[in-house]
Amino acid sequence: MPAAVAARETVINLRASAAQRALIDKAAQVQGKSRTDFMLEASSEKAQQVLLDRTVFTLDAEHYQRFAKLLDAPIKADKALHRLLGKTAPWER
Repeated sequence: MPAAVAARETVINLRASAAQRALIDKAAQVQGKSRTDFMLEASSEKAQQVLLDRTVFTLDAEHYQRFAKLLDAPIKADKALHRLLGKTAPWER
């Protein structure tokens, strides 16, 4: 079920300046959303971006070759690997 449609069960409290609230309210109004919907959508998108930024990286040619060699090497399946692969991604929780 999409996050916007899911039942809201948890309260998030925060403090903001009057200027921040006015800015958020104006942006929410422009998009035809409530302040809550606007803030939840914006903060969820930012949270996903932060988490994804930790998984995307670039390498120069030398380091890429080394990385590719490690990826192509046979893996040793152990308890730690099975535990890692069984975890749910943070943005899917």
